Amino acid sequence: MSAVIAKAAVPMELESSWRQFLGDLFASKSAVLGLVVGLALIAAAILAPWITPQNPYDLTQISILDARLAPGTESSTGTFSYWLGTDGQGRDLLSAILYGLRISLTVGVGSALAAGIIGTVLGLVAAYFGGKTDAALMRLVDLLLSLPSILVAMMILAYLGKSVGNVILTLVVLEWAYYARTARGQALVERQKEYVEAARCLGIPQWRIVLKHMLPNCLPPLIVIGTLQVARAITLEATLSFLGLGVPVTEPSLGLLISNGYQYMLSGQYWISFYPGIALLVTIVSLNLVGDRLRDIFNPRLQK
Repeated sequence: MSAVIAKAAVPMELESSWRQFLGDLFASKSAVLGLVVGLALIAAAILAPWITPQNPYDLTQISILDARLAPGTESSTGTFSYWLGTDGQGRDLLSAILYGLRISLTVGVGSALAAGIIGTVLGLVAAYFGGKTDAALMRLVDLLLSLPSILVAMMILAYLGKSVGNVILTLVVLEWAYYARTARGQALVERQKEYVEAARCLGIPQWRIVLKHMLPNCLPPLIVIGTLQVARAITLEATLSFLGLGVPVTEPSLGLLISNGYQYMLSGQYWISFYPGIALLVTIVSLNLVGDRLRDIFNPRLQK
């Protein structure tokens, strides 16, 4: 009977924790705004093939006759209007922004997820085993964090070449150190607690102690880091693409769209860079608003 009561108590405690978390999250109007805008952008990016009038990556749908048209101009075929205008290649900017947002989000989420897994595992290993393993991994982390991210990314991409996969790989190399340092700091605290010592005495395998017992207690700060790192990865990708070292020209991201219109800014054709820039700004700000609120929730010292 007691076992049944204990099993029933676990879901109730979990439900109560989720209610408290959601209540704290929705208590911030800025976080709610960031969450709503972020989800709307993700939905628009996913549904881009169905809600846009043009596939900007399909050269057969692009006409050079429609290059640099002002917002609201009708297409040369008369089938639809360019609500945000066109760029120098004749792409519909609304379509290009939503398709570019797909690449930016893919790069941001993909690199943050991969870097999070690698960095978290290495950080936990360093904290649990200590000694030379900890010293070697942390010196590597210190080295990576001391180098300029943009410079290292430019060197890697100059060697690997332009592609979405190479950009993700480069960002993983740059980002995993942040997760490793955070995971190690949390794991060092958890390693001193009684439940870890009890697990060792019971003969539980080391990998299970690290992944099944220590990892769940280290997740809250890692979730915060992950949210903020997605925004940072999108920013880095946009910067690299703006410099011509990111994604290929045939698959422009938001950064490359901004770069394509930069040369026309002084000629009055502002929309080519302006609207992709606004989309990039809104994406990064929405992610940062959610990340800042998660940081406040998971850090009791910041709560008032």
